[in-house]
Order: sequence, then C-alpha cells, then structure tokens
Amino acid sequence: MNQHLAGRAGLLAAAIAVSLLAGCSNYVKKTDYEAAIAELRAADQQLQNSITTQVNGLKAEMEQRFAQYDARLTVLEGRITVDNIAYFDFNQSALDDQYKPMLDEFAKVMRTHHPDAVVTVEGFADPSGSKTYNQRLAMKRAEAVRDYLVSQGGMVAEKVRAVSYGKDANRQIDAGATHEAGRHNRRATLVIDFAS
Repeated sequence: MNQHLAGRAGLLAAAIAVSLLAGCSNYVKKTDYEAAIAELRAADQQLQNSITTQVNGLKAEMEQRFAQYDARLTVLEGRITVDNIAYFDFNQSALDDQYKPMLDEFAKVMRTHHPDAVVTVEGFADPSGSKTYNQRLAMKRAEAVRDYLVSQGGMVAEKVRAVSYGKDANRQIDAGATHEAGRHNRRATLVIDFAS
C-alpha cells in the first residue's frame, strides 16, 4: 500500500512538475506574444505617422499649387479628397480644356512625390434621367479624367482607378438640381489614398 501511495505521490509530483513546466512554457509564450503585439503596434503607429506626414505634406503642396483654381481639399482618415476638379455639361462626359492645367499639376505632384499612392476618380451626375443611365454617365466622366491623368499626365494606370456614384442623393452638392442649376452635381472628384 505504501508502495502504491508512493507511486501515486510520484505521479502527482510528476504531474505538478509538468504543470509547472507547461505553465512556464505558456508564460514564455505569453511574453513572446505580448512582445510581438507591442512590436506590431509600434510598427502600425509608425506607419500611421508616416501616412499622416505624407497626407499633410501633399495637402499643403496641393493647396499652394491649386490656389488659383476652385479646388477644395479635405483630409479624412489618411486620404485627401480634391473636390471641384472638373465639371461637365448636361448629358456630357467630355473633359473640358479648362480643367486640364489643374489635372496636369496634380499628375506632376503625384508622379514626382507620391508615385505609390492610389488615386480614385469619382464620377457624379445630376438627378435627371434614370439611375442606370446616370451611373454609366458618371462612370464615363470618371474615366475621362482617369484617362487624361494616365495618357497626358503620365500617371501609372494601375494607380488610377475610376468609380461612379451616379446620381446618389447623399453625394449631390446641390440636392435635386438639374440642367444649369445642377452643374456642381455633374463633376469628378479625386481621392488620394496612401494606405492602399
């Protein structure tokens, strides 16, 4: 019986030792895990700081270069939006020559200082016409600006994309306005994203 008890005590002692070793092993793994998380958080913060610096620098440069134009710049979550980049005539998607100098400046800045940023050209329409028609028309407007930035501005095609918002009511500048009154709704906007 004493031998049986001694065997059980030995097994219990071995189980406790294994538990302690496993606990130490988990403690080491937890420490490694916490260190890895801290390292990732530091790297993420460094990346966020870098993006913020790039965004602020580009915004300042574009504000200086676009002072003579009617462009409006806003910063939101690591992105810069350039509004009022181009307006379109009613039922048209051709890019007017008056907007090309600003697009040339934009392309030059992006090519020279921020070639890795992704630019999204957003196309819009006024609310006249069907949703489907305006979705296509707004896409043609976005593509006209995108194509100009690539073909004439020398930007890399893979870094410039086009999207359409059609006549989405929540994206209209002059809600419900059409024809001449809706000119501000028929536009293209540029969104610069450093985190893509």
